[in-house]
Amino acid sequence: MMKLSRVAFILCLFPTSIWASDWPQWRGADMNGVSTATGLPSEWSVESNVVWKADLPAWSGGTPIITGDYVFLTSPSISEAAEEPVQEDPAQNRRRRQGRNPGGQELLLIAFSRESGKELWRTKVDKGNRLWRKHNNTSPSPVTDGKHVWVVTGTGQVAAYTLKGKQLWTFNLQDMYGEFGLNWGYASSPLLYRNRLIIPVLHGMHTDWPSYIVAFDKLTGKRIWKQIRETDAQRESPDAYTTPVVLSHGGKDQIVISGGDYVTGHDPDTGKELWRSAGMNPDNSGSYRIVGSPVAVDGMVYATSRKKPILALKAGGTGDITETHLAWKWEGPGAPDVPSAVTDGTHYYMVDDRGLVSCLNAKTGKPVWGPERTSQGTVSSSLVLADGKLFILNENGVTTVVADGSEYKVLSTNKLDGSYTLSSPAIAGDSIFIRTGAFLYRISKPSS
Repeated sequence: MMKLSRVAFILCLFPTSIWASDWPQWRGADMNGVSTATGLPSEWSVESNVVWKADLPAWSGGTPIITGDYVFLTSPSISEAAEEPVQEDPAQNRRRRQGRNPGGQELLLIAFSRESGKELWRTKVDKGNRLWRKHNNTSPSPVTDGKHVWVVTGTGQVAAYTLKGKQLWTFNLQDMYGEFGLNWGYASSPLLYRNRLIIPVLHGMHTDWPSYIVAFDKLTGKRIWKQIRETDAQRESPDAYTTPVVLSHGGKDQIVISGGDYVTGHDPDTGKELWRSAGMNPDNSGSYRIVGSPVAVDGMVYATSRKKPILALKAGGTGDITETHLAWKWEGPGAPDVPSAVTDGTHYYMVDDRGLVSCLNAKTGKPVWGPERTSQGTVSSSLVLADGKLFILNENGVTTVVADGSEYKVLSTNKLDGSYTLSSPAIAGDSIFIRTGAFLYRISKPSS
């Protein structure tokens, strides 16, 4: 590891290039789980290729984000007997893992040094943690523009900070627009687009408040627009835990939202709905909540549902594009429920919750290989593609690395500490950042 004094010297010479590859939001710089980083390791363990590991106060589904020498993540505080008891729904207790503790009451934003792993600061964003079967109230990942960092909690608290931890503004979505009504708690990460922070609230299981998308000025917190998102989905099906993405086509951008039985495209300046596609819930089931987020690559939008179907939509439509812009639909085996898929525009990779991984042709939807078994265990983390490698992280903190391409080839299976892992990997520079239930790891090849 480089000494800190040497790092500081290099930063002075190359302030914008030393950290050429950051991971500024949940699915990376391009919001699709793909990184251009190279030189990443294929193998690691707790004893090899770990640059550092940092203790975490509790587990969380929030993914680390990286900018410059900062790594940000959300977390509950340490659970202590002296704290107020964390709310738990008795109906969920029979389904939770034995001994799982949702963490303490405080909902934290924590900053670490990318170089050393040292904790730089932490701040309480809100209070009021809760166990929601699989996750807690710190599931939404932060987002950064390299100068500031924003965070949303499962309680609806939205806050902006400087990189040094000074709060700029904060407010609560539920206070402003009504209580959340999702069956399994709020978990969508915010999208940072130019000067605005865009937040979706897609719900309906336990509320009559409408679903909406809202955009705030990133520096002042002032609302720019709010758009009601209509749905005729029934019972639990209006609920979605997805994060928006940006679709670029014909020199213009659109915000794409998935959930509530539809995929919709919106004007980023006004929030106005430009198009929508049905077909995500063909049987009009009342339990088709959507967890996996869409991806937008090369003029295509790919949206998963509750296992199937998967829809691939061509950009360029207006109004109802359900039939007119459907490129392909997948209703075969191996489709995911919780993990978000990944594509580079050539191959479309998906992993189901049992760890079966498949590859489709991204343009046609035809099978290339799979489903193939990875390491045993449930998968909730989303896929990441970088350096010719597909990274599949399961709930036991085990990562299967598969070669990117038209032939299924496992490169390695890598174990860490075995603690409960929901967070997706993040990639920045020559390093992989993995957040397990106990530690944050920076993984990299040995430095020369």
